[in-house]
Amino acid sequence: MTITTAADERAIAKAYRRLIPLLFVLYVASFLDRINIGFAALEMNKDLKISAAEFGLSIAIFYVGYILCEVPSNLALVRYGARLWISRIMITWGLASAATMFAIGAWSLYGLRFLVGVAEAGFLPGILLYLTYWFPPSHRGRAIALFFLAQPVTIALGSPVSGLFLKMDGMGGLEGWQWLFLLEGLPSVVLGFVTLRFLPDGPKSARWLSEEERSALLRRIEAEQVASASSRVQRHSSVWVELRSPSVLMLCLAYFGLVVSLTTNSSWTPQIMNEALKGFTGDYFVIGLMTAIPAVCAAIMMPLWSGLSDRRTERTWYIVAPMAIAVVGWGLVALSTVIQVRVLGLCLGSMGSLTAMTVFWTVPPHHLSPEGRPAGTALINAAGIVGSATAPIVIGHLRDFTGSFSASLWYTAAMLMLSIATLLVLASRGREGVAAT
Repeated sequence: MTITTAADERAIAKAYRRLIPLLFVLYVASFLDRINIGFAALEMNKDLKISAAEFGLSIAIFYVGYILCEVPSNLALVRYGARLWISRIMITWGLASAATMFAIGAWSLYGLRFLVGVAEAGFLPGILLYLTYWFPPSHRGRAIALFFLAQPVTIALGSPVSGLFLKMDGMGGLEGWQWLFLLEGLPSVVLGFVTLRFLPDGPKSARWLSEEERSALLRRIEAEQVASASSRVQRHSSVWVELRSPSVLMLCLAYFGLVVSLTTNSSWTPQIMNEALKGFTGDYFVIGLMTAIPAVCAAIMMPLWSGLSDRRTERTWYIVAPMAIAVVGWGLVALSTVIQVRVLGLCLGSMGSLTAMTVFWTVPPHHLSPEGRPAGTALINAAGIVGSATAPIVIGHLRDFTGSFSASLWYTAAMLMLSIATLLVLASRGREGVAAT
């Protein structure tokens, strides 16, 4: 059992204040890049003369670039330090994202989105790895939730803003979707330089920690790693063997299914809402406001749910239960044409998927040794990225083939059910246990 002291608790409190707000803002910029193409599609698809399937492929190609560079990027973060590597990611992806405004057809869009994926690769697993440097398991659920809160906040704020940017159509000789990519891409470049100035590589280089606080926090983190290695993680002869262990592979499969739901929520909700509001309004700002409703609901639930999981030291059911709620939500959207029911379904789908994700990322460190965490975290996230890459293609083709999103949403629900089954099997193997340590 880890002994806590006033010094390490002060250090953790400072980490919450100094790091989480900055990381939150960085993830807002990152996630804005994920959702802005969904809004750009409302006009861009017509201007570039691309179908829903071709649009889905452009999203998938982004993730191809991301997957190819995911693990190498996380290993580079360990080698060069979080401050330098995360700032590099921010600057290069901001420039690449803004350059999407120069797309002139499907193939140029594919190439530009591939470059964005390469540039952004490693950001999310890098941050998740970085948080393990600072927060022991008893605090990690809350820390991850506060970081991931950027997703619904970005959707809630970014959706109406993106709708307004689309209204800039014709200004300066640019289309509205071109303004959207430009104005939402360049802030990432600025944030890259902010990161270079303010983000410490870890507790050892944090000037705002006293020597007592730094030593106490490092001892606590080291004690947690030793406890994890001795009581939770099966020792393997190499990191490569560890990555092929059944528990890690099951986590990959579970995250794959969850990310299909997250991708549906972030990339397709504007078009689903637009489809539902036909006959009521075609105003993109109104569509953006309506799209923000599910995100606001998720933003309220995420810190509450993850905090409850931390206090009760239980993980599996705090992941499975919101996944089941998301399944119900996507089913409501698929079955009903009533706008109120669809909005309710989108709220359940958004809340369930996002709250499940915040608790999910507390589990992998209990299945990975300290040596295996950089590559293991990246591998699990890469499996999710495969879900992000394939979901848009499947959803786009089903949308083109059937003329509605209903069949696509049943696919999303089925992938969530696969995740639920996988996590229950993992829990039955006794790999997670009950405590969060």
